[in-house]
Amino acid sequence: QVQLVESGGGLVQAGGSLRLSCAASGRAFRTYAMGWFRQAPGKEREFVVAISWSGGNTYSADSVKGRFTISRDGAKNTVSLQMNSLKPEDTAVYYCAAHYSGDIEYDIWARGYGMDYWGKGTLVTVSS
Repeated sequence: QVQLVESGGGLVQAGGSLRLSCAASGRAFRTYAMGWFRQAPGKEREFVVAISWSGGNTYSADSVKGRFTISRDGAKNTVSLQMNSLKPEDTAVYYCAAHYSGDIEYDIWARGYGMDYWGKGTLVTVSS
């Protein structure tokens, strides 16, 4: 069993930065690929970024490349999302997710189906 709890959301001005964290419980965390999705008001959930179990491979949506960075700390059982150069269109609830396949299965992450665990989300609001 893996439980995910997000934190770090809040209100920030456009151009600013935020760092989200996802705390995972459960020994299996270390073997799971982890990532982030987001859902803006009135829109469907979309993939943001994922990281392999080793941290050696990442995969990002085009909309956040060069601005968002994902990392993980196996010792602390956390996954972090550093978000820079934030834009109003980044406003959304951000969800942490885990997939049992430690390597990134790109199609699964891109579509967002088949995740094994989800957090409850943390709200990020970017003002213009």
